[in-house]
Amino acid sequence: MSHLSHCPAFHSIRRIPLAVALILTVALLGQYAGAQDTPLISGGIGFFSNTNGGNTTYLPVLSPVLAAPIGPHLLVESRATILETFFPKGGGRIGYTSAPFLGIDYLQGDFLVSPHLTVVAGEFLTPFGTYNERLTPIWIGNFEDGPLIFGLGTMNTAMGVGGMLRGSAVSTPKYSIDYAAYFSARSTNQQFNAQRSSGGQASIYFPATGLEVGASYGRRLQNAQQNFSGFLVWWEPIDSPFRFRSEFAHGEHSQGYWIETDYRLSHFGGPTSTIGRLEPVFRVQQTFRNSPDATDSLPSADTQRADFGLDYHFAHEVRIDSSYSRQFSSTGNRNVWQTGIVYRFLFPTWKGK
Repeated sequence: MSHLSHCPAFHSIRRIPLAVALILTVALLGQYAGAQDTPLISGGIGFFSNTNGGNTTYLPVLSPVLAAPIGPHLLVESRATILETFFPKGGGRIGYTSAPFLGIDYLQGDFLVSPHLTVVAGEFLTPFGTYNERLTPIWIGNFEDGPLIFGLGTMNTAMGVGGMLRGSAVSTPKYSIDYAAYFSARSTNQQFNAQRSSGGQASIYFPATGLEVGASYGRRLQNAQQNFSGFLVWWEPIDSPFRFRSEFAHGEHSQGYWIETDYRLSHFGGPTSTIGRLEPVFRVQQTFRNSPDATDSLPSADTQRADFGLDYHFAHEVRIDSSYSRQFSSTGNRNVWQTGIVYRFLFPTWKGK
């Protein structure tokens, strides 16, 4: 399963004239924003290939991000996904077919009430665990594949439509405590699809060691109501290229974990040397099936998987990703080969003062 299959926009087809919408939004905001509050367009453009069980899929993708401040207290932000999937025709037929896709990942307004509280309204990424909010952008995640447990706690749509409170409850030189709490209404709108749910998360971060520990809770409030819980441990030592990320999630029908480490070889000649641009990556993950459930998107049987990756960082925000994965399950073992190239961009919509 592609990393982009875990992109929130992938869970519903929402074909809208996005480019036109973004242009109109930026133009409208420009009438009310001062020159010092210049909206920014950032994001990434990439080309990925995924060979799973001998079948290869190709995905060119564009993922723009809009951040438009309106005065000192209001920020409008959005991310979209535009892609074309090329996959084998199947059924013994030779050649490829394609399917276009265009959708909004999130579209929200952030009102900065105080240094400790931000009120969010609109369509937002579900704040459960870490992957959904932090690692889904194609220019950030080390692997094209998302973790197998992604569906637990994110309600499969990976987004909510409603309101959220978040911020830093406590911030000192020794530690800081962050929180997020949300409520999502049920929405069957083709452009903004979400389930009725609530939940949140909290974490404590120690800046001296780069250690973060947190916990998440979510509850689906429609159809078969379920509770989800999880916890995370991230360790990114200060002045070190080593990173450790891990997460565990539990639902009523399944549970699992993933652990990921990476180490950029920047100590060997510096980050711009030939070797210093290399970044080996490793991830191990397991899922456990307690009982059948077609709504959590996890494998139907206990599954173990090891992912080995090697990323190469070129100048000017260009990165090449490559990985090999071996998956073991009673439903069948398989190999997954993935490659990709990503370019990250950032520019203002107009010249500010």
